[in-house]
Amino acid sequence: MSERFIHIAVIYLVVGATVGLGMGITQKFALQAVHAHLLLAGWLSLAMVGAIYKLYPAAGATKLATAHFWLHNIGLPIFMGGLAAMLLAGDQSFMPVIACGALLVLIGFYCFALNVWFRLR
Repeated sequence: MSERFIHIAVIYLVVGATVGLGMGITQKFALQAVHAHLLLAGWLSLAMVGAIYKLYPAAGATKLATAHFWLHNIGLPIFMGGLAAMLLAGDQSFMPVIACGALLVLIGFYCFALNVWFRLR
């Protein structure tokens, strides 16, 4: 499981950095919140989770770890897609999409927190 988290984290790093470079080149910074979330909730958080599961492989072998992986990686693209659409279109109607994606990510973080709390002793 640690490798899965690290591999997907690297994908978020590349996508987030690409968004940042694109904003820098065009000098249009409407997507800076997407850029920041991809790098923090995607790259940094998931790389740290992968490192923790490498140190504590029993925690990485749980259903909570699997649930976290899927909730996070379904939720974050939905969250970022809705946020990007809202920021580019200036349309608040994307808020339910953003909320849905963010909620999935948050539930994934809860799974991780419970897993760490009960497995790392």
